[in-house]
Amino acid sequence: MLDILVENGKMLTPAGWSEKGYLTIEAGKITALETGAASPEIYRSARQVISADGMAVLPGLTNAHTHLSQTFMRGLSGGRPLMRWLKELIWPLQGAMNIEELHLAALLGMVENLRCGATHVVDHQKITKTQDYSLTVCSAAEQCGIHLTLARAWADTGSNAESPINILNELETLFERYQTHKLIQISSGPLVPWRATAETLQRTHALAQRYGSATHIHVSETNEEVKMTLDSNGMRPVSWLDSLGILGPDSHIVHAVWVDKEEMLLSKKRDALVIHCPVSNAVLGSGFAPVYEMQQMGIRIRLGTDGPASNDNQDCFENMKTALCLAHLRELDPTQLSPTDVVEMATAGKTLSKGEPADLILVNLRNVNATPVHNIDSALALSCHGNDVDTVIVDGNVLMLQKKIQGFDESALLKECEQAALNLRKKLAWD
Repeated sequence: MLDILVENGKMLTPAGWSEKGYLTIEAGKITALETGAASPEIYRSARQVISADGMAVLPGLTNAHTHLSQTFMRGLSGGRPLMRWLKELIWPLQGAMNIEELHLAALLGMVENLRCGATHVVDHQKITKTQDYSLTVCSAAEQCGIHLTLARAWADTGSNAESPINILNELETLFERYQTHKLIQISSGPLVPWRATAETLQRTHALAQRYGSATHIHVSETNEEVKMTLDSNGMRPVSWLDSLGILGPDSHIVHAVWVDKEEMLLSKKRDALVIHCPVSNAVLGSGFAPVYEMQQMGIRIRLGTDGPASNDNQDCFENMKTALCLAHLRELDPTQLSPTDVVEMATAGKTLSKGEPADLILVNLRNVNATPVHNIDSALALSCHGNDVDTVIVDGNVLMLQKKIQGFDESALLKECEQAALNLRKKLAWD
């Protein structure tokens, strides 16, 4: 028998959007993707039938950069530039968090991502006092059922630096533990170029490559950070990473707000992945990333919300609209970047295809903020919000159906998180 039949939806296929079609799911894979109505035989063989009438059906979105611990830190970004915000608020809060609090914060963040249509989240996991902190984030992903890439953060110079041996040992243990996991992947997550030594960057990157993984690193988020790298290494950040042999298809360059033309050309030449965080960059006043210019060069680009402390949510639809608006505003040109471009960035370039993993979402287009729909990509990028996501399926499992999270008590989770956040404030004597 079929596990799931999704019917009457507008499907995002390799050929574009199809009118009224259906797909079937079996053993975690899409087994059929057709236009028109399903046959009576297919109906009878399906264990579950989900109506997508009035909805867009598309691959689940990828939130390519966030910090799940920061769900407990919302609303703290106002009036502070990046470095002051980190030193005065974020680093103290991260330092005070215990494992139970991190687990709740991560679980809350994953549920938020699911509600906003993300089926894959890349968490730059900064709280690494012991390996159990990273393990509890992975445990939360298993509990939630979402795809997680945990980029284990590290710095081997500056405040709270770790020893290279500890960084390498913990990374290797995590890589070994999750190398065959269906939902969880690990990557190396150096925080920033100016807090990492060349040797440790090269060794951790080589380790990640050995496990078929990547290096995920904040780069050129602010002008101040570019100067820090120039002062410490004598080169601009992207150029320095390239000189070390790290810039390539398995490097994730997060932010890239203040990259110059030479760095963009290097990123294209090495096929590096740039992760654009438009809302966070705007909230913190960090600047406009030259996304249109990078896209025109053929640089691969994905979208990340960044952490809820600097966004202050993880709504991937808001992220698409902001990316589009900022690209237009940067050059005062509305032809720069299209809705189709940002939908492609948000879906990591995926479409629905037979034989592919059944990671998909249903987005309600029949609502007051999207109707009438003249163009589906425009509706998704400019009219829809995270709360228009109706159903989320990951690896063939229905994790949200008709806006109801399946499998655990969301209301109880919210109450636990509220209390845990209050306790965290008390520990810091903020009340």
